[in-house]
Amino acid sequence: MTHRTRATAALILAEILAGKGSLGAALEPHRQRSDYQLLQEMCFGCCRWFHQLDFLLQQLLSKPLKKKDQDLRSLLVLGLYQLKFMRIPDHAAINETVNATGELNKRWARGLSNAVLRNYQRREAELLQGLKLSDLSERESHPEWLVFALTDSWPAQFEGILAANNRRPPLTLRVNLSRHSRQQFMDKLGRAGLQGRPGHLSPSAIYLDQAVPVSKIPGFFEGEASVQDEASQLVPELLKLTSGLRVLDACAAPGGKTCHILESEDSLTACVALDRSPARLTKIEDNLNRLQLKSSLICADGADIGAWWDGEGFDRVLLDAPCSASGVIRRHPDIKLLLTPAQVEKLILEQRRLLRSLWACLKPGGLLLYTTCSVLPQENQAQINRFLGEQADAKYEGITADWGVECESGRQLLPSADIGTDGFFFSLLRKL
Repeated sequence: MTHRTRATAALILAEILAGKGSLGAALEPHRQRSDYQLLQEMCFGCCRWFHQLDFLLQQLLSKPLKKKDQDLRSLLVLGLYQLKFMRIPDHAAINETVNATGELNKRWARGLSNAVLRNYQRREAELLQGLKLSDLSERESHPEWLVFALTDSWPAQFEGILAANNRRPPLTLRVNLSRHSRQQFMDKLGRAGLQGRPGHLSPSAIYLDQAVPVSKIPGFFEGEASVQDEASQLVPELLKLTSGLRVLDACAAPGGKTCHILESEDSLTACVALDRSPARLTKIEDNLNRLQLKSSLICADGADIGAWWDGEGFDRVLLDAPCSASGVIRRHPDIKLLLTPAQVEKLILEQRRLLRSLWACLKPGGLLLYTTCSVLPQENQAQINRFLGEQADAKYEGITADWGVECESGRQLLPSADIGTDGFFFSLLRKL
């Protein structure tokens, strides 16, 4: 009954188009379904290629669909996704998509759906030729405002960023180097029939040739490895950890960086993980337990230091700030449908609030590492420049590295098909 899978996918996509929650949250209730992998593939693929597929759809409709028929629009986009990108036989893709109109209580749309999809089959070469001549937004399937922002900010690199955003993300592991070397773990993977390659930037990173469930990764539940992008694996080294330090990980959930800090330096005086969401704090706890690590957990808004801080300064502060996530679109393609310029402006204000407040918790001589998974300079370079202009006791420490793009007060990794990392910004600040 795979037409039901398609109806569910169409309803999820329609919710996202209406701005009602994220793809991850919408898929969560369906995880135990036997058709979950197919459902996930369809939802992720439709979000990734929505702007392109919707452009094609509009040319196949004799008149635009009504606003109340977003579920049907989503179903037709889903039909086109199957025909253009999936290995499902065309007749099965069309029949099951047409049958799904009944699940949406739109049997009147059977004929329309059938006509649109068969028309695409007939006119595919002509439509794809037209696509080549369309705007970059449609060709590369990104919202127009984001295409403008990327071409303006990264004139030499924007094409590579757009292409990387449309790729499926690799599954990247962080080896627990306190247990064994990367090579030892790669050998262990090989014995389990899994192949991978070492990362370029972090000594703990391994890229698996093929994504698998974590249950297939040997030693995962025993804490021998974690899933974490290589870019964020650079954090402990940049923090310049040594024994006896007091470390704060603000906005810590789901805890990957907290755990990596503790794996990298096991003789810290204190490691405090802070997050404002009780549910997300539970995820940190789960990760700590799996890796047999200990950290103090606090549920609070990091910027409201009066509510959680006892006044004892920290030697190191990690602020992985809430951001647009424009550097991780390949992992969360629904960002293309959900993110707006107005939301970016709100996030910039939140980043500024956190930076100002958490600076007070840092000891003189201490280091604050500001990171985002964004590629938008207003959240990164411009944010840090503004802070340095306002904060007389703050100095950019400089990051000596041969990766990423060197900025005035930080380093920017861009989403890359070559290296494989997400888009990530780092700035290391010292308190004078």
